[in-house]
Amino acid sequence: MTAPADLEHARFNMIEQQIRPWDVLDLQILELLSVMRREDFCPLAHKALAFVDMQIPLAEPTDEAMQRGQCMLEPKVEARLLQDLHVTPQDKVLEIGAGSGYMAALLAQRAQRVITLEIEPHLARTARANLQRAGVTNAEVREADGARGLPAEAPFDVILLSGSVAEVPQALLSQLKVGGRLAAIVGAEPVMRATLITRTGEASFSTAQPWDTLAPRLAHFPEPSRFQF
Repeated sequence: MTAPADLEHARFNMIEQQIRPWDVLDLQILELLSVMRREDFCPLAHKALAFVDMQIPLAEPTDEAMQRGQCMLEPKVEARLLQDLHVTPQDKVLEIGAGSGYMAALLAQRAQRVITLEIEPHLARTARANLQRAGVTNAEVREADGARGLPAEAPFDVILLSGSVAEVPQALLSQLKVGGRLAAIVGAEPVMRATLITRTGEASFSTAQPWDTLAPRLAHFPEPSRFQF
């Protein structure tokens, strides 16, 4: 069993050595990362990896879980996405890909309300239990195919895709409020970019791609044809 002092030392090192160097400098976010217990959202078998700069599989067998996108993203990627979205206490947030519930827990500390969609039933159950244990009451896990978003509850102030897609579907962009922000990791290996899209008007959007990373695919999002004529 890891001693509490060792856990806190590992958490401190994660923030100082991984997250700050990735230009995550928002003091409120750094404070949130120091108090939200990431290890409580990791599978028991991988708890020791909670603060390591890597993706953590959320199911067995681990290779299959990673191929299916059933993983926690690296701490620095989660933190940077959270910072770039500029979530405010009035925001209604939609997350696609609940995973273990950790990102929803972070979002919930910044937002008024979070709905997170998870297509895998066992992950939806796990995320729900993890959020409940952490005392997070304003995040709701729903078992659903996130590729369609949640039109019945739109519009949203913030939409986060917690995984990669080849492109952001128009159906999701249409679920943003004017002034709303969407973040996703877009592209195909070896080049994917963090993509931040802001709805600037009824039919207008602005896009920025401030940094590169890699992430597993979210399920059921369309892939473009590899053949071009």
